[in-house]
Amino acid sequence: MDTFTDRVVLISGATRGIGKAIARHFLEEGAQIVGVYAGNNEAARIFADENSQFADRFELLQCNVSDEQQVASLFSWIDEKYQSLDILVNNAGIRRDAMLAMMSYNQWQDVLNTNLTGTYLMAKHAVLLMMRHKYGRIINITSPVAHLGFSGQANYAASKAGQVALTKTLAKEVARKNITVNCVSPGFISTDFIANLDQNLLAEYKKMVPMRRFGTPDEVAYAVLFLASNKTDYISGTVLEVSGGL
Repeated sequence: MDTFTDRVVLISGATRGIGKAIARHFLEEGAQIVGVYAGNNEAARIFADENSQFADRFELLQCNVSDEQQVASLFSWIDEKYQSLDILVNNAGIRRDAMLAMMSYNQWQDVLNTNLTGTYLMAKHAVLLMMRHKYGRIINITSPVAHLGFSGQANYAASKAGQVALTKTLAKEVARKNITVNCVSPGFISTDFIANLDQNLLAEYKKMVPMRRFGTPDEVAYAVLFLASNKTDYISGTVLEVSGGL
């Protein structure tokens, strides 16, 4: 796999869970990281402390990816400081689980805004920068729930299915600009994203996985770095599942 020395990488949801692992691996491979987080300043502080040896190669910025003005300001800053963007990882995501009949409008809209509209806004602005240099890698973190569907997650499943559709469409639009657009689809990964689920439910989910275990954030990061590398010029518009055979 390539090293990523001097590559500029933008990662949303970069300070926790899967995003944190992705950022760390890119840093270890020499990349310059711009990490975006929604509002957990303590998680950002911990990330900075744990990666202090790379302090000259990462910036952590607070940004609501569903807010068009905030995203536009973020990309103006990136353009001014780096004049380019090589890799975008759309990892920011939230859950607001409820049975559809009991799901509030806000529960529906909050998930769609962050998971899907956030992906649209970040990808839109990234493409404008990437086209300037006729190079780019966009990787959207989706989920097998996009095609499996889980009870209580209609909003989350819809947002993730939308990411896949967006990915396949955008891949066709930017193919001639040497920009690839792909998804990595993690199954059940041991992070705090699922830690608040009922333990009996987690046990049932683990039984669903043929490998009978949950994955690790590092295993997802390896897939992201693969799709971000120069070895994958002819891979675009696809979904790479990291799900233990789910």
